[in-house]
Amino acid sequence: MVKALFFDIDGTLVSFNTHEVPESTVRALEEVHEKGVFIIIATGRHRKKIDNLGQLEDRGLIDGYISMNGAFCFVGKEVLYRHPIRSKDVISMLSYGREFDITTVFTGEDEIMVVNPTGVFKDAYYKELNISPIGEASPEHVSGCRIYQMTSFLSPEMEKKVRINIPDCEFSRWNPAFVDINASGCTKSTGMDIMCKYFGISPAESVAFGDGGNDISIIKHAGTGIAMGQAGDNVKRSADYVTTSVDEDGISNALKKLVL
Repeated sequence: MVKALFFDIDGTLVSFNTHEVPESTVRALEEVHEKGVFIIIATGRHRKKIDNLGQLEDRGLIDGYISMNGAFCFVGKEVLYRHPIRSKDVISMLSYGREFDITTVFTGEDEIMVVNPTGVFKDAYYKELNISPIGEASPEHVSGCRIYQMTSFLSPEMEKKVRINIPDCEFSRWNPAFVDINASGCTKSTGMDIMCKYFGISPAESVAFGDGGNDISIIKHAGTGIAMGQAGDNVKRSADYVTTSVDEDGISNALKKLVL
């Protein structure tokens, strides 16, 4: 029996085209929630940038949040888990940024900062993801903060070099322009374990939906993993089932087939 549903946001719950949750998804989630199924968000976004789920939040449909790819998990105002990146790894990323002119978004518990914002960053964050503006900060300020996630605009080739010098971090790419970097052990599947323990259920009793590379861990860890129709091949290979895209009622179609 399915007791919990875990959802990525961008490209899964929310369309990249409309920046909204399709009405078919809202209706399907209302139906499963009425049956007592927990609905949990699993996103790379910071909690203050989860600003596109009003259609669900206003209806009281969300029970918990895994944010920053598992580095910060919470239910209501209760924080269940927090795991910052080691300061030496933050300083290493700042050094790379200075040397190679890299844009990086540094995310703390309450503060989100960008160092060296470029046009690629602005296009990806403000146009494609429709994220509200992020304040610019100096490397000196960032180095004194507790950071939970670094989102760096690295090419795959540069990512390989950075990985070698920051070996104690998790790297996950769900957008071709950037990669999310978290402390070692911080993944969405980590968050799933924390949420399942809190709600008294098992990951085997859950279904996870996603479309990006940072969703693979939770798709594999769930009892049933579902990839959205527009997901990359690596995500689809990790899933038990591939549904249609977010704009083609993908969540509603999958829930009708597997849950409802």
